[in-house]
Amino acid sequence: MKNMKNMMNKHLHDRLSPHSEKTSGLPASIGAASWGSMRKFLAAGCLAMSLVFTAGCVTVVPIGQEAAITGEKTFNAAEDVEAIWETNVVPELTEKAIPLSDLLRDANGNLKSQAAKGRYSMGDKGELTFIVKGEGEITAVDQTKKAGFMTVKLAGYEGPVAVKLQIGPVYKGSAIRDSLSFIKYEDYKNQVDWAKVSQAVHDAVGKDVIAKVDLASIQGKTVEFTGAFSVSGDKEVLVTPVLLTVK
Repeated sequence: MKNMKNMMNKHLHDRLSPHSEKTSGLPASIGAASWGSMRKFLAAGCLAMSLVFTAGCVTVVPIGQEAAITGEKTFNAAEDVEAIWETNVVPELTEKAIPLSDLLRDANGNLKSQAAKGRYSMGDKGELTFIVKGEGEITAVDQTKKAGFMTVKLAGYEGPVAVKLQIGPVYKGSAIRDSLSFIKYEDYKNQVDWAKVSQAVHDAVGKDVIAKVDLASIQGKTVEFTGAFSVSGDKEVLVTPVLLTVK
C-alpha cells in the first residue's frame, strides 16, 4: 500500500509540478498558491483511497479455529466433566453423603425441614438437593420408559417414602450438578452451557455407573449406592447414583 501511494504521488507530482517541463503551457493563473491547494486536495484523495483499501482487508477464520484468533477456548462440557469425574465429582459426593434412612426418618414427611443438611442449587434458592448413601433390596426394575429406575426397599427405614434410583437412559433433574460445591452457575457464560454440564454429568452416570450393571438380572439382589436427589414432594425420592454396587 505504501509503495502504491508513493507511485501515485510521484506520478501526480511529475504531471502537475509548476517546475516540470510538461506543465510549461499551463495558464499563469495556476501559480504557487493554487498548486499548494491542489496538493492538499490530492493528498486528501490519496488518504481516502488508502482507507478504502485498508477497510477491505478481512481475515477469514475456519470453523473450529476461532480460539487461535480470539484466544477464547470453545466450551466442551463433556470434556470438562470427564476430566473431573473420578478426581473430584465421585470423591466429593462420597465424602459428603449422609445415610438416606436417617434423613427420611428425621424429615418425618417434610424433607425441606432438613434443608441444613442439603444444598440449594443457587445460593439460598432454587432446587434443594441432598447427597445420600444407602443399601437395600431391589424390588423392581422399570425400563418401560426412557427415564428408567429401580425401586429399593431401603434398609433401616420403614416409612412411606418410596426410594428409587435412576438408571436412564434419560435422567430427570440435575441433582448431581447442583450438589457439587465447585460447580456454580455464575461460572458459566449462559443457561445453555449450564444445562450442558448437567447433560454431561448424566452421560458420565450412564457410561461409568449404569453401563457396568446387568439390569436384567438385578431384581431381588441387594444394592449399595451413593448419589444425590432433588426434593420434589415428600412421597418419593429419585436418586441419581454415582456409585452402585450390586451383590
